[in-house]
Amino acid sequence: MELNMAISKKFPGSFDLKTDFTIAGEQVGIFGVSGSGKSTMVSLIAGLLEPDHGEIILNGDCLFSSERGINLPPQQRRVAIVLQDSCLFPHLSVEANLIYGYRRCPPRHRQIDVKSLVSVLQLDGLLERGVNRLSGGEKQRVALGRAILANPRLLLMDESLSALDDGLKLQIIHYLKRASEKFRIPYLFISHSLLEIRLLTDQVLAMGGGRVLGQTTPEQLARERMGQSQVGYINLLQVEKLRKMGGLYVYRWGMEEIFVSAGDDEPMAVFELSSRDIILFTRHPEAVSARNLLKCTVMDTFPSGNKVGVELRCGHETLIAEVVVQAADDLAIQARTQVYAVIKASSFRRLS
Repeated sequence: MELNMAISKKFPGSFDLKTDFTIAGEQVGIFGVSGSGKSTMVSLIAGLLEPDHGEIILNGDCLFSSERGINLPPQQRRVAIVLQDSCLFPHLSVEANLIYGYRRCPPRHRQIDVKSLVSVLQLDGLLERGVNRLSGGEKQRVALGRAILANPRLLLMDESLSALDDGLKLQIIHYLKRASEKFRIPYLFISHSLLEIRLLTDQVLAMGGGRVLGQTTPEQLARERMGQSQVGYINLLQVEKLRKMGGLYVYRWGMEEIFVSAGDDEPMAVFELSSRDIILFTRHPEAVSARNLLKCTVMDTFPSGNKVGVELRCGHETLIAEVVVQAADDLAIQARTQVYAVIKASSFRRLS
């Protein structure tokens, strides 16, 4: 997918949107706080709003051009949207909602059949059910399926996970990535959640005040925003359960063993760990109440607001810690320094 968007749109009051970018990829994110212009951009791409000036080109085809007098209607753009509200038809069954998307696709573009889609999204047991009897996560899976069965050349996900709890979000993330890869449908994932952006995209446009502020990777964006975030940088640790010991759960993380308070009996898990919950020592502490003591090597440091990010290599795995500038100076933290990372067992938050 390649999207070129150089447009302007003025609204009553003080807000206006101006963009001039080109981005190519299969899993692209648009990140920004509420009011930054993300949803407006989605509506312009989909043809639900018309720019005042400019041009929108998708995969070489002109969707809009004020100079050439082109403004394709939404149904001709082959762009599908999944919103925060699933917007399913309440009087139709799950199957009928899915078929609706399929029937609106011209026969020459029908490359995805209903049976395959139902299998990938695991909707088999829901087809006869009315949509009012579905959970929030099930509704979003059906909405995703209906959008995919329209066989779009671009799928727009506009804050479509924001109303779900963490467990349901992870389910939809799994299904979205699986369907996108299976049916080769690129998507633009729009969110104010940096965690969602990191889990679902490989490049991202950062927006603010109706402007594109930059184009970067989700990892780089997370590091840049660490210092201004209330939760710091969120490390994501994929672990394998080993055993229970003394009321704690022991997991294997790479070559290390970590001790966690809030574990369970699932064999695999993903845990969040904030950069703010990692305490660094340049010498082995003689006594400490925290259960995790990891010997690490500093690979790099980077500024982020009034903090210093510290990239650590722990065995074959990477952690990001943060310290204030004075602490970095006092400890002489720099590349190739050996440090000890101390982490409480209660600092890990289970994500999946």
